[in-house]
Amino acid sequence: MPEFKDILYKVTINAVVGSTGVVVNTLHFDSRQVSKGDAFVAVKGVTVDGHDYIDRAIEQGAIGIVCEKLPSTLIEGVTYIEVDDSSKALAFMASNYYGNPSENLRLVAVTGTNGKTTVTTLLYQLFKKAGYKVGLLSTVKIMVDNKEYNATHTTPDSLTINKYLKEMNDEGVEFCFMEVSSHGIHQNRTDGLRFEGGIYTNLSHDHLDYHSSFAEYRDVKKSFFDNLPKTSFALVNIDDKNGLVMLQNTQAKKYTYALKTYSDYKAQVLENEFSGLLLKLNENELWTKLIGSFNAYNVTAIYGAADLLGLERVEILRLISELESVSGRFQYFISEDKITAIVDYAHTPDALKNVLETINSIRTNNEQLITVVGCGGDRDKTKRPKMGHIASALSTKVVFTSDNPRSEIPETIIEDIEKGVEPQNFKKTMSIVDRKQAIKTACQLANTNDIILIAGKGHETYQEVKGKRSDFDDYKIVTEFLKQLQK
Repeated sequence: MPEFKDILYKVTINAVVGSTGVVVNTLHFDSRQVSKGDAFVAVKGVTVDGHDYIDRAIEQGAIGIVCEKLPSTLIEGVTYIEVDDSSKALAFMASNYYGNPSENLRLVAVTGTNGKTTVTTLLYQLFKKAGYKVGLLSTVKIMVDNKEYNATHTTPDSLTINKYLKEMNDEGVEFCFMEVSSHGIHQNRTDGLRFEGGIYTNLSHDHLDYHSSFAEYRDVKKSFFDNLPKTSFALVNIDDKNGLVMLQNTQAKKYTYALKTYSDYKAQVLENEFSGLLLKLNENELWTKLIGSFNAYNVTAIYGAADLLGLERVEILRLISELESVSGRFQYFISEDKITAIVDYAHTPDALKNVLETINSIRTNNEQLITVVGCGGDRDKTKRPKMGHIASALSTKVVFTSDNPRSEIPETIIEDIEKGVEPQNFKKTMSIVDRKQAIKTACQLANTNDIILIAGKGHETYQEVKGKRSDFDDYKIVTEFLKQLQK
């Protein structure tokens, strides 16, 4: 077990009271988990301040306290460390405690509003197919080579990240692909990690319940690239207007990808069908089972990253052609009645627009496009009317329903969505609060060759209402209804 002073390496310290030579069992930032011989880091969260629980941590046996302000009463035998930022300190301490595991593998981050899960998961699949031991830290799941764990956050807390990275070291994992959210960057969860590269997908309207403005949201993403070292690479989508912003102050080696702009990795969509995409990628033709122009961007990012990580280009193209779509990302099913049901995680205006435009570019317009969509409760309210506007403008019929209402009243959320519907589109829309009933209604409205899009929850297998989670799987529910309703 390490001494306190070893865990504090690289932490900027303002004051020390007591001995840093004490041996520390484990680190915690949740006082309820503290036991004898542990160190407690008092972190100021969004709703809870860990400084209020220092006494409790000491009562439970903490021998070391890291905090931004020393308590008025200091207990003898307890070592106190005062720092400017506890969350930053925790990130470095977590890395030190687990032996700086990010330095023993090649860690690549993917950040942006949309596409993070698809890019990280497909890179994981590609490198597995190439014969490597690979790790994945994503919204959907955590993989330590072949071992799967449930994910609770897009970017876990720094202790959890380092715990899994250490397990990856123990399993001989060579590459790890990690989603990095704006929350994770802002809360310093990725500090203390060594990244081989960073990938930027795009930036659109999201998380303005957390960030005070779009500019702040953008600058938080940019700060990740600002802090990449010279030895790493930064690969950005320059068709996105903020792509070059990400590169402004980075020391990393700069690379770009695009569909519309001259770039290091350039793709062109030659064919776009429900069965997949035919792309021209840096002068090579490539068929992929992934669908839609947004996936053309994802494939180009994957190709660029794999190339920068040293895989043979011909081998990368072959492996991409074998990749399967990610759970809840344009996942589709065709019933015996030739009704196509698509489940997608699109929960931002941009993502919903991308999916609907992709479907409209493939369909013949002789069939209906019926969209089922809602918005999450206790989240950014400003995007709700935008979602309503996009869904009603780009669909034949729309059923507005609940997503994860959380603590909000579902009817109120739906009213917010409906505010974005323009008068000429009113007759296309209906509202059904019960999501299961909404999906059933969409299935009943559909005829042969029609398309149903169920947007917003994607891979999630639960619905959260008034703080309670119950089983709910969009893909499972729509496939069951379509089988029941076979004409």
